[in-house]
Amino acid sequence: MQTRKKRLETIDTIRGITLISMILYHFCWDLKYIKGLNMPWYGTFGSYLWQQSICWSFILISGFCMHFARKPIRNGVLVFLCGIIITCVTVLVLPDAPVYFGVLTFLGSAMILLGAVISLYNKINSTGNAGLSGINGKSNGPDLSVANSKDPLWGLFISVVLFAITKPINRGFLNLFVSNIALPDTLYGQVGQDVLHNSYLTYLGFMQNGFYSSDYFSLMPWIFLFIAGYFLHSVIKKKFGFGIFHINIKPLSWIGRHSLIIYMLHQPVLYGITMIL
Repeated sequence: MQTRKKRLETIDTIRGITLISMILYHFCWDLKYIKGLNMPWYGTFGSYLWQQSICWSFILISGFCMHFARKPIRNGVLVFLCGIIITCVTVLVLPDAPVYFGVLTFLGSAMILLGAVISLYNKINSTGNAGLSGINGKSNGPDLSVANSKDPLWGLFISVVLFAITKPINRGFLNLFVSNIALPDTLYGQVGQDVLHNSYLTYLGFMQNGFYSSDYFSLMPWIFLFIAGYFLHSVIKKKFGFGIFHINIKPLSWIGRHSLIIYMLHQPVLYGITMIL
């Protein structure tokens, strides 16, 4: 989404709405857990659904927008580094509510991984196409997109199924729909062990015993939702075209275009407001 011509304003608008929702959610968190206000409704199933609607929207949109990233791996590294900054700041300023493996760390990782897969896929297909070009004297010019190589609906379906299966992986089991399968306890560490011991397992999704983060998004299950967003782009493009994605509500789309910087700044601002109240 680098040029104005290619931007899908509706996606920016949805991202802007989601960002506002996230800011309100985090403000409520600050009021309850930092200021100590009595907010019994916050922490109920309803607030959980609110939180899930925010993260699902962000992750789906981020996967969707991989189609418009000129340098997805570089973008992923930038977002990942922003996640590291968030971790360092929260450890120093809010040691009781640190952020380890937060949403930016996850999104950066997902961009790097999917970007690498797409790059490798495109190189393999480019090599094959170049060979055909040498034989036939011309290039067939195939679409090298991973999402468009097969029916994207299958990619979307498989990604959603894998997300549903691995959704409870942080809690020690997989969802097989008719029943659950427990994963080995050894993957989740020992009680009393250093919470950052085997942190790579927590990063992958096997949350170690005693680990706490006020914002935790492991690679599994969320990578599958990210990939679902990537395939969703091609499903919608194939079925509906892109006219619906050029609805521009300027204040909201402006917020959506600047989501990363707003995300980085919103919590310090909310923290200051909370302290002033």
